[in-house]
Amino acid sequence: MRAPGAVERQTGPMASFELSSLFEFLAGSPSPYHAVATAAARLDAAGFSAIDETEAWTELPETGYTTRGGALIAWRRPDGLPPHAPLRIIGAHTDSPNLRIKPHPDTGNAGWRQLAVEVYGGALSNSWLDRDLGLSGRLVLADGSVRLVRADRPLARVAQLAIHLDRDVNERGLVLDKQVHLTPIWGLGQVRAGQFGNWLAGLAGVADAEIAAWNLMFHDLTPPSRLGVVGELVASALLDNLCSCWCAIEALTNATAGDAIHVVALFDHEEVGSDSTTGAGGPMLEHVLTRLAGAAGATADDWARSMATSVCLSADMAHAVHPNYPERHEPEHRPLPNAGPVLKVNSNQRYATDAVTATVFTQACERANVPWQVFVSRNNMPCGSTIGPVTATRLGIPTVDVGCAQLSMHSARELCGAQDPAFMARAMVAFLR
Repeated sequence: MRAPGAVERQTGPMASFELSSLFEFLAGSPSPYHAVATAAARLDAAGFSAIDETEAWTELPETGYTTRGGALIAWRRPDGLPPHAPLRIIGAHTDSPNLRIKPHPDTGNAGWRQLAVEVYGGALSNSWLDRDLGLSGRLVLADGSVRLVRADRPLARVAQLAIHLDRDVNERGLVLDKQVHLTPIWGLGQVRAGQFGNWLAGLAGVADAEIAAWNLMFHDLTPPSRLGVVGELVASALLDNLCSCWCAIEALTNATAGDAIHVVALFDHEEVGSDSTTGAGGPMLEHVLTRLAGAAGATADDWARSMATSVCLSADMAHAVHPNYPERHEPEHRPLPNAGPVLKVNSNQRYATDAVTATVFTQACERANVPWQVFVSRNNMPCGSTIGPVTATRLGIPTVDVGCAQLSMHSARELCGAQDPAFMARAMVAFLR
């Protein structure tokens, strides 16, 4: 394992993975649907072809991708590979905990107009207080077409109760009822059914009656930025897990063809368990891989051989040691920002890493001249999980769980090292090779 002091000496290919590119990706992806559109645009620019799931997959391009809602699967399958060629898969997820608009959102109290929301995933509720919130997501119109929408202006705010009316809040701690206390304010006046739908139609440039349904959510409007005395940190919304998505797309578009099929799978709904048509627990990835194999003329035996020699890298953000709560971390397993990718280990299979896949990843880091570190949770503080165990179970492919170290995970605004995204992208390139 390389020491953190090695970070300052890194040179070379890292320069191709610029923070400005990450910031553009984060700013362009306030919802999973926008994240897919942003990733697809980058793949288009790199020469990848969009492939429709509903079409016959017979003659496929060497580099392509397909999308479904908040999920995207892309590949590079060089011509000339045998039908039993191994796969190198990088998986990540496009969704983050947030506040999502309910189907009948118009509500309010005491002269205030508010919007009813549902808390999505394990959000840190207090982090959504007193923030200027924009709105983004997708509309489905009556003709079945889908339209992405976003409002990047201060539209709503969840206002905290003044300390004068909650005198002991700093002593007893803030307690929030998700149903009552997280309802955003978006104006003053009388509440009438249909107000939000009418405003939304104007935003989308359609008639109110054309909107059949929506998947909409609030997002923090503060742009990504560098933080610290010398800018050594990154502060942004959605780092968990759009940072990993950016790394994966960057790696795929920068890796050269080899003797393996390169695949990037960006799933939706990881924050709520991955069980959906676009989540890692669904069959989307398996369907895409079998169709790729079929287009290459693979037999059932070829497919089995391919799976037996394949490896998956599950990329999700990792916990950095918190300077104010060091006792919450396992001794000797305390990741730091800018000390390289974090190898995530859990014997109870909350992470899919084992000794074999850990070695695959650490050797990739060595080849890329990238430092790496290890995270293990305390026995009395169970960790969360990722798409890693889900994908490994679904496909039977050995999997390693990794991530960039961060603080404030699941907050409306998170913090990571400014060098770690490039470190991770470089390690992913080496993994694909």
